[in-house]
Amino acid sequence: MDVGLPTQLLHDGMMLLAQLGGPLIGILLVVGLVMGVLQAATQINDPAVGFVPRLCTAIVTCYFLGGWMMGRLASFFANAVAAMVAR
Repeated sequence: MDVGLPTQLLHDGMMLLAQLGGPLIGILLVVGLVMGVLQAATQINDPAVGFVPRLCTAIVTCYFLGGWMMGRLASFFANAVAAMVAR
């Protein structure tokens, strides 16, 4: 195995991490911002008021995007194993 394969796999893995985590983190950022504005406007400073909507949003987002995420991860794993076996 040459030096290029682990470097390429690391690069591809980090790009996959950014692609899979980006939508989830972006949606949670928007929900957190909206909840922060609502908490500031209503002066309700209970931590559960901000946590529960973010938790529900994360669960719903993972439910809808989970199949796509698992497909991308499975494809990356299959390609990584095939590249390691081929060398």
